[in-house]
Amino acid sequence: MPRLSVLDQSPIRAGGTSADALNDTIDLARRCDVLGYKRYWVAEHHNTKSFAGSAPEVLISRLAAETRSIRVGSGGVMMPHYSPLKVAEVFRVLETLYPGRIDLGLGRAAGTDPRTTAALMPGPKAYPLEVFPQQVEMLTQFLEDATGLVGEAGGFPEDHPYLGIHASPLGTGVPEMWMLGSGGDGAMHAAQFGLPYCYAHFINPDSLDQAMGTYRKFFQPSRGLTEPYAAMGVSVTVAETEEEARRISASRNLWVLKLMQNKAGAFPSVEDALAYPYTDEERALLRGIEARGMVGTPDQVRDQLLHLAEKYDVREFAVVTITYDHADRVRSYELLADAFALKAAA
Repeated sequence: MPRLSVLDQSPIRAGGTSADALNDTIDLARRCDVLGYKRYWVAEHHNTKSFAGSAPEVLISRLAAETRSIRVGSGGVMMPHYSPLKVAEVFRVLETLYPGRIDLGLGRAAGTDPRTTAALMPGPKAYPLEVFPQQVEMLTQFLEDATGLVGEAGGFPEDHPYLGIHASPLGTGVPEMWMLGSGGDGAMHAAQFGLPYCYAHFINPDSLDQAMGTYRKFFQPSRGLTEPYAAMGVSVTVAETEEEARRISASRNLWVLKLMQNKAGAFPSVEDALAYPYTDEERALLRGIEARGMVGTPDQVRDQLLHLAEKYDVREFAVVTITYDHADRVRSYELLADAFALKAAA
């Protein structure tokens, strides 16, 4: 049976505020901790009216303090914006505060538009996408060096110019590193570094076969992982009836349509989404959007996830559920947890 985890983008609803969105994230993390979900990841987005999560490392600290056993992490940190040493130190602090509970999910995408990407850059030495593999390698070395591992066992080799520079604070634990992606590049990087890989099915279901095939074909065992470990980020909406699940998913579907039109804002109410005057062209796009997600009763969604798990040997699902009403989102995660008997498994 695959594990279930949570990926939360901290969505902002129409008529609500960013503070409401972050408070909803905190509340949902508390509830998913009790429900038996494996991990709780928060996303990184910039210059958007749709999501409140721009600093996952700050939110991770709050969520870990508010929960007891669920792992908490980033889904993910967008590495092109940051120094590997800085990321290593931030997550070393988190691992020291909450030992054995911190995940460091890495992303190659910018998480925003090109102008905002430029504004996030520290200066002319900012990292282009081409150096992403080197960033990941250096980040890994900084983290491993902080545990006293040097040379072949980890950390920097003896002749490296950064030998002796460690990510503070020192300690024996290391955050669990993941590679995230929605295409072949992320899969290849995950394989190259021997990292667990989470494919963003909810963003791009079309490249799923290619990405999973690439990951397994080129996987190289690492100190932390001896064989491929594949997860999948999936869009899920669960309710007591299929009709109700489809009704409440209308909000997210309209938002995705607006995103495709470069008009995305806060998530609309269900009533506004149902009353929206779709054109014929938009209805055609809407059918494709609806096909991306798993929507229905607990049994219906469980069966769809189990089918994906069997077909692609997926060990874990990072469930993305966005609804206008926070109570509907909480209930969706509750029903899914019951369908997978998470409490009994825990």
